[in-house]
Amino acid sequence: MKYNFDEIIERKGTDSIKYDKLIPMFGRNDLQPLWVADMDFATPPFILEDLKKRMEHPILGYAMRKPSFFESYRHWAKKRYDWEIKPDWLTFSPGVVAALGLSILALTDENDKIIIQPPVYHPFFDVIKGNKRRLVENPLLKDENGQFEMDFEHLESIIDKDTKMIILANPHNPGGRVWRRDELEKLARIAVENDLIVLSDDIHADFVYSPHQYTPIAALNKEIADRTITVTSPSKSFNIAGLSTSIVIIPNPDMYQKYKRQLLDMHLFLGNIFGNIAFESAYNNGEEWLDELLVYLQENRDFVVDYLRNNIPAVKPMQPEGTFLMLLDFSDTGLTHEEIKDKLINEAKLALNDATMFGRQAEKHFRLNFATPRKNLETALKKLEIFK
Repeated sequence: MKYNFDEIIERKGTDSIKYDKLIPMFGRNDLQPLWVADMDFATPPFILEDLKKRMEHPILGYAMRKPSFFESYRHWAKKRYDWEIKPDWLTFSPGVVAALGLSILALTDENDKIIIQPPVYHPFFDVIKGNKRRLVENPLLKDENGQFEMDFEHLESIIDKDTKMIILANPHNPGGRVWRRDELEKLARIAVENDLIVLSDDIHADFVYSPHQYTPIAALNKEIADRTITVTSPSKSFNIAGLSTSIVIIPNPDMYQKYKRQLLDMHLFLGNIFGNIAFESAYNNGEEWLDELLVYLQENRDFVVDYLRNNIPAVKPMQPEGTFLMLLDFSDTGLTHEEIKDKLINEAKLALNDATMFGRQAEKHFRLNFATPRKNLETALKKLEIFK
């Protein structure tokens, strides 16, 4: 490999949430952090070089986004996902969660109902409740292999005249499902028939493992494209989450203008110099780096799954089809949720996400981030042997 993903990089003391916020989150500072969804790999060197070049200029004033900013993503989406995106569909957000909130404010009213599919990324709950909309849950089911699947029958039963939107995670966080085309087609049909807007968080789109394939729901057909807002960013793919730069794809001109008005009214359209540069650098230069990363991550995923199945059968992994996140099911340990949590923190000394933050359906589940050098994973899995 051209790039080294085995390098151990010291992150303590860099104002990293993952490493420097252990005491307020877990009560102690001596834990191995495998929680927050950023990677322990160096940001790609070509991005760092482009940022350094800009740092050579002594003025960091207001910056604009050139057309090449949006073009870089259009070319990426066409090449990686075979998704043809028109230039006038594209706009900006200072982060994916910010775009979710802006979209909710722009396209729904107070007390409207918005559906989510828990267990799911926890800010989905916050942006609905925080903006005075009513949250409606369409919980995911588990199939015979322990993988999440959508409950379409339940979904149709909970939609009424006040239901205006559904938020989709594609690929799914924390379960790692990469929704199949036929699943997305069923969801699209329900959305069209019930006049629902689909707000799709696709930030993990680049993390998909063979033989699975990412499909943007907006790419299915014009009917669903006209009611979909897709939000994504290079922040996960290239480990630049601290630069708070995202892109929003809105094919419907009326929805586009409403979103853009909200963005302008809240004065969130500027972004920052370094986010703009890193965004373009990632999408213009990142294919080789990302392809090597995906090989490494798939090997990490398989290493974790095999280790648990062979050595700690009471801890069952939900093998992700995408993302670098894995749900671990501790139900067979015979312990309560709080007992599991206590053992993880105070005996194994591991910081994993308590998955009940993603929904009450995830009791006795904890989320592990495997985007870290393999040596770190080996250490963490040995610690988990206390659950043998």
